[in-house]
Amino acid sequence: MTDGTPTRAQRFAAIVVPAAERAGYSGHGAKARFARDTGMTESSVTRMWQGSAVPDARFYDAISQVTGIELGTLLVEGGVLSPESLQSLSETDRSQVRSALTPEEAADRLGIKDDVGRELFYATIERLKRLEPDAPDDRSDRGGTAAQM
Repeated sequence: MTDGTPTRAQRFAAIVVPAAERAGYSGHGAKARFARDTGMTESSVTRMWQGSAVPDARFYDAISQVTGIELGTLLVEGGVLSPESLQSLSETDRSQVRSALTPEEAADRLGIKDDVGRELFYATIERLKRLEPDAPDDRSDRGGTAAQM
């Protein structure tokens, strides 16, 4: 970008790389260990650390885990979600969580059109479901293939 504004990939790297180094991913083999621990390829880790690419949404949870960055912080400070989007997700009424609305329909209603944003949205829904202590084991209502990441 010519105006000096960091790209999304640069913002993501600016939060992940220092946290990864604090978590012990430094020195020889750091990127390979990070790749192994997150399930990413080493070339994807290299591009992420250089600030030239944002990883696939399916890796956000693992990145959060290994770096110790809270997932919401990673997504907002990394430029993936706006603070307002994260806030609206956290303010969802519990009665609506188990509604017949699929994640795809919710993304459409929220106006999330970007493929990466949609995948992130689906992954966030699945993570939130796993965190619920009374979440049903019934896997028949998962909201489609994309939501089953």
